[in-house]
Amino acid sequence: MLDANLKDQLKAYLENVKEHIELVAAYDDSKKSQELKELLEEIEPLSDKIALRTEDDQSVRRPSFAINRVNSDVGVRFAGIPMGHEFTSLVLALLQVGGHPSKASQEVIEQIQSLDGDFEFETFFSLSCQNCPDVVQALNLLSILNPKIRHTSIDGALFQDEVERKEIMAVPAVFLNGEPWGQGRMTLEEIVAKLDSNAGAKEAEKINRKDPFEVLVIGGGPAGSSAAIYAARKGIRTGIAAERFGGQVADTMGIENLISVPYTEGPKLVAAMEQHVKEYDVDIMNMQRAEKLIPASQTGGYHEIRLENGASLKARSLVLSTGARWRQLGVPGEEEYRNKGVAYCPHCDGPLFKGKRVAVIGGGNSGVEAAIDLAGIVGHVTLLEFADEMKADEVLQKKLRSLKNVEILTCAQTTEVTGEGGKVNGLTYKDRSSGDEHHVALEGVFVQIGLMPNTEWLKGDIELSQHGEIIVDERGETSIPGVFAAGDATTVPYKQIVISMGEGSKAALSAFDFLIRHEVPESEEEAAA
Repeated sequence: MLDANLKDQLKAYLENVKEHIELVAAYDDSKKSQELKELLEEIEPLSDKIALRTEDDQSVRRPSFAINRVNSDVGVRFAGIPMGHEFTSLVLALLQVGGHPSKASQEVIEQIQSLDGDFEFETFFSLSCQNCPDVVQALNLLSILNPKIRHTSIDGALFQDEVERKEIMAVPAVFLNGEPWGQGRMTLEEIVAKLDSNAGAKEAEKINRKDPFEVLVIGGGPAGSSAAIYAARKGIRTGIAAERFGGQVADTMGIENLISVPYTEGPKLVAAMEQHVKEYDVDIMNMQRAEKLIPASQTGGYHEIRLENGASLKARSLVLSTGARWRQLGVPGEEEYRNKGVAYCPHCDGPLFKGKRVAVIGGGNSGVEAAIDLAGIVGHVTLLEFADEMKADEVLQKKLRSLKNVEILTCAQTTEVTGEGGKVNGLTYKDRSSGDEHHVALEGVFVQIGLMPNTEWLKGDIELSQHGEIIVDERGETSIPGVFAAGDATTVPYKQIVISMGEGSKAALSAFDFLIRHEVPESEEEAAA
């Protein structure tokens, strides 16, 4: 299963294994079991600290395997074959169970080790899901660092009966002690905070003790990362507060238009951005959701950002780069059946609809690409476009029309997502040409109708467009002196990663220019002292 080059790379990584580990495999008569056996037999000889044996316990899932540290309680289990996006999870599990240290901060490691209680986690993933590895790797690390935590990662495509029984229609899906616990991408810090009941209060207390920043960036996507780097390079006190570092990019599959980088994937780009920011003296405050902007009372004074956890931050200048999120249809049934047939990531959730009927809402590039990808997995795809023609690139439209299991409906306004027994069973749309209503029977609805800015928290405090975007000029300046904005949350046209990066750097340079031209008012300087 592994080519010679991959074997060589893996062998080099496995030189970092310090403790003896054992691969304990559980097979059945399936073809996938044979593939798993082949994979494990290829891994075993790559290190003299790895042994392989067969599982005797008949109650465990098959095919599956455990990675256990010899003479200890440390271990993780994979049910399935962790290839594709999960191959990195396999490599990290081998290394970390084998005693190689994690790159997590010492603070987070100690927080994990202090968690009290019995935690049995199960994570359902798909091999095409770019968000799943973050969750799998985080929970694996928890189980390695704390013997009271156990974790099994399960390929939903191989355990369809279990997926159906648990009504899983979106991944990653996390269960704790048999009960639904989490859905979607989560970072290590988010998981730990959710388990540690005192985490929010402790973090708020820590943030409240911070001195005012000269530049404070709100948002950690391409614009925010770029702004933080450019500000820090000026040698000024810089902070970045982000609800989720990487933002929407973390949910993006293939990226082929970032100049000089022919191809990358969202999670890889996010990791690279975060690493680049960490090269500079930037105070990164992750998992922080901004709730309120209180502008400075005088030009050059301190703006205040109140956070959802009750803490607040002050800064002489701000760069608002809160990005955007998937736009919702806003029709009956959409929220009710979210993650129960209504989905927004075809790469993540597409494999769960193998052989079934799905709809894609939206005829732009994202919608057509989603329909093309899904057509190779599902039984049938119905694409619905509100306008009288699709707006996707012609090359994509041509490809879509060539697929035999795809139906294209234009002038189609989705009016309702219907369901039964807690699952989607179809959608209703209106033909905008005739006014007639139609119902399409299906099991899944993938919404791909663009993005909307994360600016609700700014209403009434800063000038926004009719679409909720922050109005900026050519320098990234907003309606408030000392407050700048960049990226998908602004009125700058063409929402592209490369444009957001450029706008973020411009906003930071504008903020620096503002700082050198405006002194702190004496009254505020005394108050801050």
